[in-house]
Order: sequence, then structure tokens, then C-alpha cells
Amino acid sequence: MRTKWSLILVAAFVITFASFATSTASAAMAAGKERVQRKKASLAADAAAYAHQFVGLRYRYGGTSPRTGFDCSGFVMYVYGKLGIALPHNAAAQFRHGLSVPRSALRPGDLVFFSGLGHVGIYLGRGRFIHSPRTGESVRIDNLSGGWARAFDGARRVVA
Repeated sequence: MRTKWSLILVAAFVITFASFATSTASAAMAAGKERVQRKKASLAADAAAYAHQFVGLRYRYGGTSPRTGFDCSGFVMYVYGKLGIALPHNAAAQFRHGLSVPRSALRPGDLVFFSGLGHVGIYLGRGRFIHSPRTGESVRIDNLSGGWARAFDGARRVVA
């Protein structure tokens, strides 16, 4: 009789422990997914914030550094490169990275593309983006309205 109760107690303990371990593992996996989502959002927000320091820096065709100046894709490549994300030095090639984002769902750090994928900038929020527009101009912040709205080709969310 005593052996029977011992077996029942051991079985109850094993079932309770297994249930606890499963729920703990599920909670840990959920927390891990949440951390990954926060990290992705943080990366994009960090890119948008980091890009601000280059406002006023001159445009340079083929430029990829603050020392010499930036073209549009060189600017995006440099900003994301400083955050550990390697992107190509070509707007159309950058369009092939990340996840497609509808204009209505843009978040700071998303890449915005224009003019047949010939131009790229970084979305800042509230309908604004930062970019290195063209020869004779400097890195600046513009609104996604007017001519930019007509030239808009799409957006991508860069993921680590």
C-alpha cells in the first residue's frame, strides 16, 4: 500500500514539474520573441535618430562617408552600416532587402523609395524622411507629399 502511494506522489510530482517546465519554457519563448521585436523596432528608430546628425552634409555622387559626402544610397548604406546592417550601395538593390511596407504603415527607420527605385531615404515619422537628394544640395529632411508623393515607389523595413 505504501509503495502504491509513493508511486502516486512521484507521478503527481512529475506531472506538476512537467507542467511548470512547459509553462516556463513557453513564457521564455514569448519573452524572447518580444525582445526580438523590440530589437528590430529599436534598430529602425536608432537609424532614424542617427541619420539626423548628417543634415547639411553635401551630396556627392558615389559618396559613402561623412568625410567626403553622400549620395542617397551611400547615405542609407552608411547609416545602417554603423548599426551593423550591411546594405548594397544602390537604391534598387536596397529595395530587395527587408520587408515590404505599405505607405500607411511606415515607421521611423523604414526605407522609402522614389523615382523608379532611383532614389532612397530614411523615414523619420510624421510624414517626413531624410535623404541626400542630388548634386548641389545637402542631406535634408523633406515631407512625403507633393512631388515626393507622386514619385513614391514603395518602402521596406530593414530587419537584422
